[in-house]
Amino acid sequence: MDKINWKQKLSSRKFWAAVAGFVTAIMVAFRVENGTAEQITAIITAGGVLVAYILGESAVDANRDYTNAGNVKPGTSDGTDTKTDKPDGTEGEDNGD
Repeated sequence: MDKINWKQKLSSRKFWAAVAGFVTAIMVAFRVENGTAEQITAIITAGGVLVAYILGESAVDANRDYTNAGNVKPGTSDGTDTKTDKPDGTEGEDNGD
């Protein structure tokens, strides 16, 4: 059985929407007051947005550190930049002309 990738799961907006929906449904089942349910849902949603932002920024920073170490050009996986590395050496997007 594969391990759960928690970093990816916690950065998913769908995951946090599902958590908020689940908790809201549980609160309705236990007849929690509407104001309280709304506040808790707002806290869960805000927490999810914050976690997604932090994990997203950490991924960007890790990629930046990797590319700045001279491994590849930023934004590419093989070191080539399709917008600036035309076969004739000029800059611009290569349209295959």
